[in-house]
Amino acid sequence: MSCLGVLFSIDQKTVDLIKELPSDEERINYVKEVIEEDYFENQPQWVAELVKTWDAMHRTLTDGQLEFDNGEFPLSHVILGGETLCEDEGYIIVLKQKEQVVEIANAVLQLSKEEFSKRYHLIDPDEYDGSVDEEDFEETWEWFEESKEFWQKAAQENRSVLFTVDQ
Repeated sequence: MSCLGVLFSIDQKTVDLIKELPSDEERINYVKEVIEEDYFENQPQWVAELVKTWDAMHRTLTDGQLEFDNGEFPLSHVILGGETLCEDEGYIIVLKQKEQVVEIANAVLQLSKEEFSKRYHLIDPDEYDGSVDEEDFEETWEWFEESKEFWQKAAQENRSVLFTVDQ
C-alpha cells in the first residue's frame, strides 16, 4: 500500500461526471484510469503531489487528528475536508467545490512556516504513523509550500479540487 496523496484541479464537467458515477468502484476506476493517466501525462499543471506528507499535513491544518470532519474551514479542507466521494477501504476521494477552493487558496497562502511548525508539533506521536521530528516537519512543510501555487491556480481558474489517496 502506497498511501500517496494527490490533489487534482478539475473542471465542472469532470465534477459532474464523477458525481454521476453510481459506485465507489466506478469512481476509483475513473480516477485511476482517466484522471491520473491524463493529468500526469498531459495536464501536470493541474496536479499537486503530496506523497505521504498528506497525513501530517492534514493533522497540522486541523486539530491533530486524521478524520474527515475535524478542524476549521478552510484549512480543514486542504486534504480530507470536503465532500467524500469515496471512502473505500483502499482508496479515498474527497471533493472541494470551486467556491471552497478560493477560500482554501487564500488560507494556505497566509500560513507562515512558523505557524505551520507550531501546529505540526501539536501532533500526538502516539497517534501518527510517522515520526514527529524536524525531518518529517521539513518534508511536510516543503510539500505544503509546493502546493500553494496549485491552490492559487485552481482558484484563479475557478476549478474544483479532488484529493485522492490510494491506501
